[in-house]
Amino acid sequence: MRQTSFADMHCSLARALEVVGDWWTPLILRDVYLGIDRFSELAEDLGLSRNLLTERLNGLIENGILRRERYQERPPRDRYALTEAGQQVIPILVALTAWGDRWRTPEGGPPIRFQHGDHHAAPMVACGTCGDRITSQDLSAKPGPGGRRAPGTMLIAERLGTI
Repeated sequence: MRQTSFADMHCSLARALEVVGDWWTPLILRDVYLGIDRFSELAEDLGLSRNLLTERLNGLIENGILRRERYQERPPRDRYALTEAGQQVIPILVALTAWGDRWRTPEGGPPIRFQHGDHHAAPMVACGTCGDRITSQDLSAKPGPGGRRAPGTMLIAERLGTI
């Protein structure tokens, strides 16, 4: 059970983590993306308790990351599908997987290889304006229009010159 909520923090990262930041959610989203989209399949693949899986799926639906799609009426059965917001988080999870492949590779090597067209995907974070790769060394932060001193950005606003 989560003990701290980031929902009211004045920080986009904190609010994103409120929705997709628990340990199970990225794995659920990965599985749904890979076609493991039925409740019983998700429970089996992840080894997750039915109660916890139900809680996570309901939260992802409430937050607009997943949607239910009925595939059988009798008895009623649903599969889960990514919404547009869910689809947009997949490249982030692939990049995080690539980081894990580099720094925390399981014995025997990476268990999943993502393809981009006809070649192995080598994810990188790139600037949407110029297309250049973004690294921590060449990135800087400037105040945004919503910058202010608030929970989640108490010192950041000051450091960025917002206040």
